[in-house]
Amino acid sequence: MLTTVRAGLRDFDGTERSSVRALYRDNHALQTLECVREKRREFLALDRSRVSVWAALEALDEIVDESDPDLARSQLDHAIQTAEAIRAAGEPRWLILTGFIHDLGKMLCVFGEPQWAVVGDTFPVGCRFDERIVYPELFAANPDAAHPLYSTRLGIYHEHCGLDQVLMSWGHDEYLYHVVGRHLPGPGAAIIRYHSFYAAHHERAYDYLMDAVDAERMAWLRRFSAYDLYSKSERPPDWPGLRGYYEELVAEFLPENLMW
Repeated sequence: MLTTVRAGLRDFDGTERSSVRALYRDNHALQTLECVREKRREFLALDRSRVSVWAALEALDEIVDESDPDLARSQLDHAIQTAEAIRAAGEPRWLILTGFIHDLGKMLCVFGEPQWAVVGDTFPVGCRFDERIVYPELFAANPDAAHPLYSTRLGIYHEHCGLDQVLMSWGHDEYLYHVVGRHLPGPGAAIIRYHSFYAAHHERAYDYLMDAVDAERMAWLRRFSAYDLYSKSERPPDWPGLRGYYEELVAEFLPENLMW
């Protein structure tokens, strides 16, 4: 049986809230290059569980992001609201599916990962932490911020190497990308992987690490982000009435069970 814990989320409106800042205090202090490499070794074998999208969604329905000031409803409600906003805009079916499953990587909570390693804004590790990342002052506690190589502009990377060559902070984006990325068109996989990389697609940070492919990805990420951030509502979606549509949509793109 899947069990769940509560997760934290970024503070979208910039309001100073102690729960959000506490989350980022741990996140920014602990997300080092070595930490990310260790998390990837620990989780990306995808040998923990074989679970359907529907079982994962049931687990997601128990997760309420208490530090999200925009919404007190469950993550399942957020998934449906995002997908329905995309659907209403006449977007392609793969993008509707992407909206529906984009936060399923919070299954990490089920496996006991702490909040700082699941949710919140993501960012590159192994190079200088950009001032446009949320709460940048909290990186002072991260040992990589004083490392002679990792604290430089390019760090372990080279100019315009492409985001595929960049290690991102660990969280639900990177995890879900490895679970479902191969089943989605390229832009959908990129949205899964980078939808919490707000410093890039909202603030235009780290452009010197990006290649031509990433420029197209950023356009899709900005398009998706509007649905993700501005579809939130306290009005519950009609899940029983919508489930048949989403069962068909999931079956079109994804296998019955996924390896987590």
